[in-house]
Amino acid sequence: MRRGLKGHPLSKKKAFQLPLLVVTFLLGLISGRVSIVFVWFARADKLLSPEFQPSIEQLIQFLPSSRQILMFSATFPVTVKDFKDRYLRKPYIINLMDELTLKGITQFYAFVEERQKVHCLNTLFSKLQINQSIIFCNSVNRVELLAKKITELGYSCFYIHAKMLQDHRNRVFHDFRNGACRNLVCTDLFTRGIDIQAVNVVINFDFPKNSETYLHRVGRSGRFGHLGLAVNLITYEDRFNLYRIEQELGTEIKQIPPFIDQAIYCR
Repeated sequence: MRRGLKGHPLSKKKAFQLPLLVVTFLLGLISGRVSIVFVWFARADKLLSPEFQPSIEQLIQFLPSSRQILMFSATFPVTVKDFKDRYLRKPYIINLMDELTLKGITQFYAFVEERQKVHCLNTLFSKLQINQSIIFCNSVNRVELLAKKITELGYSCFYIHAKMLQDHRNRVFHDFRNGACRNLVCTDLFTRGIDIQAVNVVINFDFPKNSETYLHRVGRSGRFGHLGLAVNLITYEDRFNLYRIEQELGTEIKQIPPFIDQAIYCR
């Protein structure tokens, strides 16, 4: 295998510069030639980011024409689609995430300073028709601090994060799902496999760093064919992530208007 990979762009130490890459070669050697190569790309959305895509495309040039490429991705941004169109011949697409989509979810951003976030959140609570909301923070400490602030503002609020005991997390989730509380503050622990029909608003108090996390967070609203609303509190430092996530997901996140029609997120 070392001889077969000699000279390719990911040889030696450079191969270890792709921590998100799982590339497995099953080599059948016939008369010293590679007869078949299967390549697995795990987390293809990450691999085809600007940092890694040039090396991936160079790697493709070293594969025989009989290659088979398998790509696995939690999201399907434009970069993955373009790569598929260029390098995969008659691809077969298996979509196991039909339920996780931005369809039916209206997305807005509010440009704020960090110190204005709680005030902005209070304004959203007063103006939006919230059945239930999930509010995401990027750290355990910020989850607990924000939940305390929301309670002090007079709104019902639970919180959940990975450092809580499992029994405690289960109890909070059960109570929130049963409608005991209107608002839940959490970390990304709560982004996957959680379906609560009453949630119609998701607020990114802290904006996520990547498109996969954004999709999973926002996908908590608009479940079961219902409409949903996602509001992102964007600071100056978040502006580049906002643009990048829009590009990767092929979506548009508009500036929040003075008035939001309930018809776009209450159904």
